[in-house]
Amino acid sequence: MTPAPSGSSASLRTSLTLLQRVVRRDGEAWQRFTDLYGPLVFHWCRRQGLSEHDAADLLQDVCLSVSRAIHQFEVRPGASFRGWLWTITRNRLRDHFRLRAREARAEGGTDAWERLASVAEALSDDPDEHTAAVEIQSLHRRGLELVRSEFEEKTWQLFWRSVVLEEVTAEIAQQAGVSPAAVRQARSRVLRRLRQELGEAGPD
Repeated sequence: MTPAPSGSSASLRTSLTLLQRVVRRDGEAWQRFTDLYGPLVFHWCRRQGLSEHDAADLLQDVCLSVSRAIHQFEVRPGASFRGWLWTITRNRLRDHFRLRAREARAEGGTDAWERLASVAEALSDDPDEHTAAVEIQSLHRRGLELVRSEFEEKTWQLFWRSVVLEEVTAEIAQQAGVSPAAVRQARSRVLRRLRQELGEAGPD
């Protein structure tokens, strides 16, 4: 993937979310962004039947579209960056299948043309319909890796035991020597930061 131009300072890196830094043309942030979301876009493409080569090419097209339009994205209730990214990917997929359909029609492949044309129009607005649950989990894991360094180890362990290991809050608190409220606060802080980094809104 071609990185966006670099131009941010260390202070911006600590005060802005990943998406905000990408908007500011921070090259390091762009690389982190592609590491975070590239596998998801590739998954969407492969799930629609594209070969690895075609999926890689379309991923490049999506990244180019994102770099041009990301300044238009804003977090708001009922919306997420993942949904916005799917819209761009879906449009590029439609372009791909429409082109393939025209090629098939020109070559006399009527059945192939009709099938490809129908695929182009059948892609829904909901990214979750095209995303395996394990891919969402992987996205969240990658997001957590990006924000982990911002938290003290104790806070991180309280969050990890509560959310990832799904241990009982009271037991975590007793073993860690903190109050149940402290466990809930740690969970809330990390999840809130994760949502900010992923461009999502919603409750913990």
